[in-house]
Amino acid sequence: MRQALQLAQQARLLCPPNPAVGCVLVNPQGECIGQGHTQQVGGPHAEVMAINAARSSGHSTQGATAYVTLEPCSHAGRTGPCCNALVAAGVSQVLALAPDPNPLVSGQGLAKLQAAGVQAQLLDLSHEPFKTLQDNARALNVGFFSRMERGTPWVRLKIAASLDGQTALQNGQSQWITSDAARADGHAWRARACVVLTGMGTVLQDNPRLDVREVPTPRQPHVVVVDSRLELPLNAKLLDNLKSSGREVWVYHAVPHAIQQAAPFAAKQAALEALGVKLVHCPQANTSAAKVDLQAMLQDLARREVNELHVEAGHKLNGSLVREQLVDEFLVYLAPKLLGQGQGMLQLGPLTELLQATNLEFTDVQRIGPDVRLMAKIVKIGGKAP
Repeated sequence: MRQALQLAQQARLLCPPNPAVGCVLVNPQGECIGQGHTQQVGGPHAEVMAINAARSSGHSTQGATAYVTLEPCSHAGRTGPCCNALVAAGVSQVLALAPDPNPLVSGQGLAKLQAAGVQAQLLDLSHEPFKTLQDNARALNVGFFSRMERGTPWVRLKIAASLDGQTALQNGQSQWITSDAARADGHAWRARACVVLTGMGTVLQDNPRLDVREVPTPRQPHVVVVDSRLELPLNAKLLDNLKSSGREVWVYHAVPHAIQQAAPFAAKQAALEALGVKLVHCPQANTSAAKVDLQAMLQDLARREVNELHVEAGHKLNGSLVREQLVDEFLVYLAPKLLGQGQGMLQLGPLTELLQATNLEFTDVQRIGPDVRLMAKIVKIGGKAP
């Protein structure tokens, strides 16, 4: 099962929005005869890859045991059910590390295998080694579990700042506070996400590309821009080579319907759509200002099969996401620099009591070149569990 989990890790950058899954086939003599992991969306799943690997090496799969990191799927989506493939291969036993949270599967995969005479079960998690492996499997697919169980992506907020918490000077200059090593590490986190999200303030100030350049990647994540008034410039760098890159740009706006009928808006919309941009109307309810409903946006992104949402935005949008309790995890790079007055990490507003603080739990601390990378999860907001 550890070997299967290592295979799943190899699929992490390749397979979104599908979960990263690994499978190892072992014959009745205890020999590994085939292994595989999930391929790009629309391609074979881990179980089929392992079966094909065994057969291409001349091994019989009759009576084999399949070790798989996630319950085999039982429904037909972009590919056929993995349960059917395992039954057709003559596998006698299937051991799964974690149940599939997809309501279309969720126990039905194991039940379907059992109905076909296969000994199929989850590993006994009362044994600590198995529990640790399952925790690793869930962490590897944290976005997939979030989308299936909560109906929203896993939101990771990335911040690069000085030691005194400044993300830019007062004049907006921010390139570069952290080191080349930290930027490359940040691109690795971009690569595993389904979508990179930013706001119009960042687009207008930094004109970022928001693609993955510093590390190898088999695919580019899509881009989401929170652009309440539809101000996205037609020459923004994130629109470069859009149609040939394989990625998409989704712009969430809150322009009132009356304005949408006006000629200037219609012309801007047509120009953006001609470039390949997809516009999504997502106004916030009960407000006089035209603002995007961030919670509704996350729910819409989940419907678009977004698992992990990687946020690289300014202090205003960062603050809004935290205030609305929409952030799951912080990814913070701190440079050994002091910048004094500038632009902070988050615009949260003053508190009157310490109990109102957003409480975090550090989950990882590492040196990345000369900088420090902090990983933290929100455990309490306003003195209450989220």
